[in-house]
Amino acid sequence: MDWADFGVDLHLELDASGGRRAGLERALRDAIRDGRLPPSTRLPATRVLATELGLSRGTVSAAYDQLVAEGWLVARVGAGTEVSPLRQAAPAPAAPPAGPPPFRYDLRPGSPDVGLFPVTAWLRATRRALAVAPAEAYGYGDPRGRPELRNALAGYLGRARGVLADPERIVVTTGYVQALVLLTTVLRDAGTPTMAMEDPGLAFHREVARRHGGTVLPLPVDDRGARTDLLGTGHLARVGAAVVTPAHQFPTGVTLHPARRHALADWARSTGGLVVEDDYDGEFRYDRQPVGAVQGTAPEQVAYVGTAAKTLGPALRLAWLVLPARLVDPVVHAKRHLDLHTETIGQLALADLITMHGYDRQIRTVRRRYRQRRDLLLDRLGGLGGLGGLGGLGGRFALSGISAGLHATVHLPSDGPPEAEVLAAAAARGLALSGLGGHRHHPTDRPPGLVVGYAHPPSHAYPAAVELLARVLTDLSA
Repeated sequence: MDWADFGVDLHLELDASGGRRAGLERALRDAIRDGRLPPSTRLPATRVLATELGLSRGTVSAAYDQLVAEGWLVARVGAGTEVSPLRQAAPAPAAPPAGPPPFRYDLRPGSPDVGLFPVTAWLRATRRALAVAPAEAYGYGDPRGRPELRNALAGYLGRARGVLADPERIVVTTGYVQALVLLTTVLRDAGTPTMAMEDPGLAFHREVARRHGGTVLPLPVDDRGARTDLLGTGHLARVGAAVVTPAHQFPTGVTLHPARRHALADWARSTGGLVVEDDYDGEFRYDRQPVGAVQGTAPEQVAYVGTAAKTLGPALRLAWLVLPARLVDPVVHAKRHLDLHTETIGQLALADLITMHGYDRQIRTVRRRYRQRRDLLLDRLGGLGGLGGLGGLGGRFALSGISAGLHATVHLPSDGPPEAEVLAAAAARGLALSGLGGHRHHPTDRPPGLVVGYAHPPSHAYPAAVELLARVLTDLSA
């Protein structure tokens, strides 16, 4: 029909595959959405449009009524039907924001090799768990988490990490970050929001604490781990909590010295302070049994945080808090008001995986793979002229850290190129690296270094990534 009589030039293509009325509704919606029928345009009378399109008047009337109900059209007595004046044409899609150039290889820390996720074992665990799950498991749940998972974790953490874990004191969270948010919230509400966090340490975690009401102070780290002997003194005199990574400090890779472990527990007992033990990769020790958790020696002073992000994958969003008795109710209260409870299906599957020992098998498998990757990194970098060995202090470069985890730290010479220049040179050659300075509370006042993750690149790409890193360091040291 000639829509020019109604102020527009329009051709309607009706797709009647779902019915004539539905086809007319779609055609009119599309015309309004893309601006071919502008706001306030008067539409033909139902009788006129029905004749022109070869439809019954009842079909056109029903289509108009539906679009009026949805807000696309407005019907006025005596004035006919017109496009709603509030309807606007859809905006053109925005151009994607300019991002960093793509990298051929990524050696930044923080992610496991997600290609090692145990898909088959996870599917079996999910099927078994769902086959026996009670109906109430599919409803709203306990903020602490499913009892199946809390019971399984209590047994696993006791034998694998030396954690004294009562299932009633375990709270399952949606990842480590949520655990940190919950603890920061509870400390803030209790009037003790000041937290000591390792320097260097993960900058993102400091920002999380600050955004949720925490005040963050630097806790220095040296080759014996966090300076827990400084807690309760100087600028750390009034901290309410200390967030530490005792088994494998991130990013320096050292283990907290036994004397420092005792000092940490003594500080908490004498002041009522809280130790937040981030055990992010405690299962990955390659030269001996992993060091047990601090929580096992001071369960009423330590909030232990573990996660499946490194052992299985970050996509699961599953972590767990083992809490002192005094914190269980406040944390559960905060969890209830944050997201009510963590999703249930993954909890049931993980509980089955742990109970059937599939979790232990997965850890053994990935531990072997990551040890091989670490060995390759050290062998290749160790072949560079002047590169100090693990924990070495001599030469142009030095590596620090124990034989553990998913990353290694390469210390750059203080008289060499600035850290930013090294990162830029690597990026120009398609290699993504992380600088040690970005993990410091005050990046400009400490020696430079690189934090090299050896888990993230796919297995087929990892040797080439290490080779490119070696060439970058060789060129810069020439």
